[in-house]
Amino acid sequence: MKKNIPFTVGKLEEIARSWPTPFHIYDEAAIRANARDLKAAFAWNKGFREYFAVKAAPNPYLMEILKEEGFGSDCSSMAELVLAEAVGNTGESIMFTSNDTPAAEFVKARELGAIVNLDDITHLEFLEKACGGLPELLCCRWNPGPLKGGNAIIGKPEEAKYGFTTGQLFEAYARMKAKGVKRFGLHAMVASNELDPQYIIDTATMLFDLAVEISHKTGIVFEFVNIGGGIGIPYRPDQQAMDMAKVGKGIEAAYREHVIAKGHPDLKLYMECGRCITGPYGYLVSRVLHVKDTYRKYAGLDACMANLMRPALYGAYHHITVPAKQDVPATETYDVTGSLCENNDKFAIGRKLPPLEPGDLVVIHDAGAHGHAMGFQYNGKLRSAELLLRPDGSVKEIRRAETLKDYFSTLDYPGL
Repeated sequence: MKKNIPFTVGKLEEIARSWPTPFHIYDEAAIRANARDLKAAFAWNKGFREYFAVKAAPNPYLMEILKEEGFGSDCSSMAELVLAEAVGNTGESIMFTSNDTPAAEFVKARELGAIVNLDDITHLEFLEKACGGLPELLCCRWNPGPLKGGNAIIGKPEEAKYGFTTGQLFEAYARMKAKGVKRFGLHAMVASNELDPQYIIDTATMLFDLAVEISHKTGIVFEFVNIGGGIGIPYRPDQQAMDMAKVGKGIEAAYREHVIAKGHPDLKLYMECGRCITGPYGYLVSRVLHVKDTYRKYAGLDACMANLMRPALYGAYHHITVPAKQDVPATETYDVTGSLCENNDKFAIGRKLPPLEPGDLVVIHDAGAHGHAMGFQYNGKLRSAELLLRPDGSVKEIRRAETLKDYFSTLDYPGL
């Protein structure tokens, strides 16, 4: 499958004259269409809601687009709560799922009326003390342990730092009920970047079964089940995107068999996807600075792993297009690198590409989630601009590039 880009070579050069590379650019029309497809797949559930995982792309302009499409905000930090508030997602439009949570963040979540999703049984007392009582609605995150395999990003569930054990959940919900909590949710997130539809269906089925069992044993009734996110994207050209219609139908069948047929009232179905919402529709645009030929051939870019660290962090594949040379045979083999003083600062290793020259524009695909968001400033590298390609073809700057003044702004030192 060919990886396409939503702009011509001429348009990209025009954009690069106004915003020097590197920069991230997002395709608004594609993001909106994708959001609507997700909602359509779960239209059978009247209470369905997607809470966009803010950590994937914490830009309020993107969050505002998704709010317009009916999405809430999945937050895990103070900054993410503030962003959600800024775009008008408050109350139960926020799902606050964090771990090792400071008291101030629980307080902020409660002030906003967010749905609090606890990560540990000890957090029940911690939340009560921090906020002067428990909210009417609470949710708990389940870690199923070794029931399911994990993957390279989130790890094996039994080794992951997240969530309650099964036994702790029964105790926690009983305690919550005794303390006056009246509304209940259940959540799990056991994989990330998963492309097998059955994995997502199985996760939902496990949660449905657990919710019914807890309900029967404690007398509580669940209002919603949040099946998490974890839906992957086809980073490699030979991979297929997850069939969301198939996932929706599979979860609907499981819902009818494992919830309704077992006597539990209707549940709202929530999700917290991030990667699969914006990931395929964001691009890191860079230029070749140098081409080096030693023991290997290296194409050095003006971007580095500070702009996209997934290849260095996970060994992740990101496809690379050279827009002006799409019809030129890929006859050369390069390590595509950045300029950090780290040898793992590589976007690709041994990648077949057309012959490259300094000045060539390159587009790194699938950088719309966990791309700019994971940036850092090692070596004094500055974070790039973020741009939005509007449906009418215009381009809007949604985050300016950092400057040296920004980098030095927290230092009180003469001459800086």
